[in-house]
Amino acid sequence: MWKPACTFRSAAEPRAAAAAVTCLLVTGMLVFTVGQPGSADPAEPPAAAVVAGGKVFSAYFRKLTRERRETRGPSRRSAPPQPMELLGPEDVFIAVKSTVRYHRQRLELLLDTWISRNMQQTYVFTDGEDEMLRKRMGAHLINTNCSAAHNRQALSCKMALEYNAFINSGKKWFCHVDDDNYLNVGSLLKLLSQYSHTQDIYIGRPSLERPIEAMERLSATEMKQVRFWFATGGAGFCLSQGLALKMKPWASDGSFMTTAEHIHLPDDCTVGYIVEALLGVSLIRSALFHSHLENLGLVSDAQSQVTLSYSTTENSRNTVNLKGPLSINEDPTRFRSVHCLLYPDTPWCPRSL
Repeated sequence: MWKPACTFRSAAEPRAAAAAVTCLLVTGMLVFTVGQPGSADPAEPPAAAVVAGGKVFSAYFRKLTRERRETRGPSRRSAPPQPMELLGPEDVFIAVKSTVRYHRQRLELLLDTWISRNMQQTYVFTDGEDEMLRKRMGAHLINTNCSAAHNRQALSCKMALEYNAFINSGKKWFCHVDDDNYLNVGSLLKLLSQYSHTQDIYIGRPSLERPIEAMERLSATEMKQVRFWFATGGAGFCLSQGLALKMKPWASDGSFMTTAEHIHLPDDCTVGYIVEALLGVSLIRSALFHSHLENLGLVSDAQSQVTLSYSTTENSRNTVNLKGPLSINEDPTRFRSVHCLLYPDTPWCPRSL
């Protein structure tokens, strides 16, 4: 501990020369001891010494405080963390997985809400042609000609094409969501700006509480058990360009489907397998991604999340609790209410906002 000591003497009276005024700076406290040299009992300090010493101490302490403040720099609490790189919507390739039977029920809701603000960087990967959607989306509606079945092969077929389209785009980030996700692109950019697109980044939210286990085929007769985490596609996930390029041997030009068959797992699990088990890159978990597999009623501050989801049936409803401008009957998924809170200038939002 640094304990500077200083002694001040008053020149006002010859007798006061014998009186010593000593200060100790100990953990930020200023302690005065005044007395005769060698005396065990302190004496009353001369008034001039007290006044002069007080002025000196005040000036010294102000200077010390100012220097320490300049050395430390601004407080962490007052300065938000600086982004690693500045991102715009044009830096992200957003892939939405859908199927023909959900075009009216799900996709039109997304087109009315978040996709309407982000059409240029969003592509819908579906399994059939749709004239109405084609008029609204143009080349951003991609008919994969994959099967409409909800099985491993069909899902992996679409993911393979999503991956290839991203690589060909040259964009910095690949983000996948499902057609029952609301994507807050502002929150997404804020999250991704904390990382560099050249780093190995795999970010999302697992749906399981433990790593998934799979059997990896080594040969015709030999199998090996592998364990790894994966981000569920139902909540959405993102890959940096740097990591996506390293995935090429197992993901590009049809290799993704081969890899999926190799471990007998669907699309989002296969992404986790390539990233964690083969490349040794760990999933970065983010609580800002949400799927219908969780209790969405527990989500707070819905407008700040990266993704939201919903599940509505005749007997149950799983959505975020939001006191928005639209009633539950008008907006059963709560997506429109979230959108109006984020973008109150949307033409169909109530004017009271």
